[in-house]
Amino acid sequence: MLNSSVLVLNRSFLPIHITSVRRAFTLLYQDIARVVNEEYRTFDFQSWQELSVARDAESIGSVRGRIRVPRVIVLTAFDRIPKRHVRFSRLNIYARDDFTCQYCGHHPPRQELNLDHVVPRSLGGRSTWENVVCSCLECNRRKGGHTPKQAGLKLRRKPARPHWTPFVNLMLANARYKEWRPFLNVVDASYWNTELLD
Repeated sequence: MLNSSVLVLNRSFLPIHITSVRRAFTLLYQDIARVVNEEYRTFDFQSWQELSVARDAESIGSVRGRIRVPRVIVLTAFDRIPKRHVRFSRLNIYARDDFTCQYCGHHPPRQELNLDHVVPRSLGGRSTWENVVCSCLECNRRKGGHTPKQAGLKLRRKPARPHWTPFVNLMLANARYKEWRPFLNVVDASYWNTELLD
């Protein structure tokens, strides 16, 4: 339960991050954040702890008894907006390509996926969004150090730099907490799925 997800909003109630219940309680206790409930009311740690816990509500035990698990928190002083930069990472490439081989269209288990340079590095290809795709191990072996044309393979779609962070979008698409929905509906994916400023 302590490792399950909590949506984090900035001071303007815009979603900026997903954190764990454990971290959310730390932020609440330190008065850095407040819980937001279904009626958009906010609660500090003390007032949240004093709320009674319904029998079917998610909760954890504390020294003072059961306390409800927050699903949405708002930071009290953070009002910055994420910048538009998508991190080039293995997971973001897999998510951009929907965990599907870009040559054969097969959707193997994650451990059977690999990254492939469309123009091999041995032929001057670079590690960029426009030259790296998700591939299954079989297609990757078949292609080897050749271009797709030389290996008799065809790309399903041309790789490109996304304007949003694919992995976060994947996480949001599978959001299972009804308390998140009002905050996700007001923000477009290109804004939401960006890397935070330092």
